[in-house]
Amino acid sequence: MIEVQQLVKHYHGFTALKGITFTAQPGEILGLLGPNGAGKTTTMRILTGFMPPSEGSARIAGFDILTDSIEARRRVGYMPERVPIYPDMTVEGYVRFWAKLRGVKQPHDGVKSVLERFNLYDRRRHLVRTLSKGMRQRLGLAQALVHNPDVVILDEPTIGIDPQQVIEVRESVRALAKTHTVLFSTHILSEAEQVCDRVVILNRGEVVAQGQPDELRRQLYPGDHLYVEILGGGVETGLKLLGAIRGVETVEPQGSGFNVLARGDVRSLISERVSQAGYKLLELRPVAMTLEDIFLEVVKRRTPPQT
Repeated sequence: MIEVQQLVKHYHGFTALKGITFTAQPGEILGLLGPNGAGKTTTMRILTGFMPPSEGSARIAGFDILTDSIEARRRVGYMPERVPIYPDMTVEGYVRFWAKLRGVKQPHDGVKSVLERFNLYDRRRHLVRTLSKGMRQRLGLAQALVHNPDVVILDEPTIGIDPQQVIEVRESVRALAKTHTVLFSTHILSEAEQVCDRVVILNRGEVVAQGQPDELRRQLYPGDHLYVEILGGGVETGLKLLGAIRGVETVEPQGSGFNVLARGDVRSLISERVSQAGYKLLELRPVAMTLEDIFLEVVKRRTPPQT
């Protein structure tokens, strides 16, 4: 549904995108992650037809965004980070306005359907200015879906809303995948882990990692990741003791204990060596790597050192 090949974008001597490539399949929620300036917004603006690429290509539902621009845009629903609001319109009037802009020939049924889908039908006569931020986010989703696009592109859809509304928006996004392909931009890594099927991590205009979170964990942390806490000795003693165990690759201080990365199951060896050294093992447990750990690791690997 989304095919991006070697996409490049230059701005007045600055290169915002440096040949990025990724795809999103039908029914998939693809997370677009990256720090500020990584190229997320530029990518979404190109895919939604707001600006052309300098080089490379992109296709939406099989239509090229340059040579078949109108057809490609017809198949995209876009919700920007700041939803364009017309405060003196009614909720129903606002969604109907977007339906007409997108060429929906008989908008009545479509407007009613999306308002019901996002629990806004009972507020259809309310002015947009009376809606809470969470309700406005739902309204943004409704306008993006009113023409029933193949692809939905969402830019930071949970920014600035309360926790309960965040849960509601996430549930709405997950439900979209039943009938749409979703490109979901966020800087909240835990959110991406809960919502997205796959992620693409951008940094300085390049794709630095992509895949399912579990896939990325295996690539970046192929061994067992353990937390170990020892009673007795000190930091240097612990580093030396644990680092000498066969199979242990790295040991780093973490709080009152150590993070240990090992090849294979070394728990029994750790227990044995700590006991032989005359210390007590207070804690030994596996640590699940989060998407945040993955994100920080790939960005750290690809960011050149400061001079």
